[in-house]
Amino acid sequence: MLGGRLKNLRGKRTQEEVAKQIGVSRARYSHYENGRSEPDYETLKKLADYYKVTIDYLLTGTENGRSLEERFEDPDLQIAYRDMQEFSPESRQQAIEFIQYLKEKEKKRKPGDRQDK
Repeated sequence: MLGGRLKNLRGKRTQEEVAKQIGVSRARYSHYENGRSEPDYETLKKLADYYKVTIDYLLTGTENGRSLEERFEDPDLQIAYRDMQEFSPESRQQAIEFIQYLKEKEKKRKPGDRQDK
């Protein structure tokens, strides 16, 4: 399952890009994604830092004993996350890009322009 999480976290980045950032060969990184080998602790730490997740999440898919979905307190976010799990890789990437677009749009707003609920 580590391999699947690494593939999802990598998104549009190439294996070469990630491998370079964490200091391993592309072939070695590919082995991690395809389950042919397991990264050592130091490499796990680099992967977690690079992807901004915990080692716990990389290894188990949970963080502090809770799945990522359970960490969302807003029921709408829980539903959105659950639904997104069924997306094709292309649709998932489009959703991620749209969220990034919205994030950038929010950054450009003036603090007084936000309409918080």
